[in-house]
Amino acid sequence: MFSGEQEAAVMGEPPGSAPVKNAVIDIQTESPRRDHIVWSLFNTLFMNICCLGFVAFAYSVKSRDRKMVGDITGAQSYASTAKCLNICSLVLGLLLIIIFIIVFATRSGPSFRLHFSTF
Repeated sequence: MFSGEQEAAVMGEPPGSAPVKNAVIDIQTESPRRDHIVWSLFNTLFMNICCLGFVAFAYSVKSRDRKMVGDITGAQSYASTAKCLNICSLVLGLLLIIIFIIVFATRSGPSFRLHFSTF
């Protein structure tokens, strides 16, 4: 009979074999949220009421940076803040435009009336 050491030598690894290495691949099942950078840029350029569009753009850039680093929770937080600021900027901008149109459309005065002269 063989002893324990002889069995290990007989049944061991084949000569010249390399150690086996395992690789673990982490696949994210959850896609990261949007960073709203285009919407923020639009609000910065066209509806920058009280600088809300610019602040939203800054949060969008921070969200994109966090997403590139891999901090999904931080990216979602910044994206949520940018979305809220974009909504506020858009609503305030549209309200201001509507109020501006109403005020100047209902304003009575000689500068807004058409005068027809007769020959």
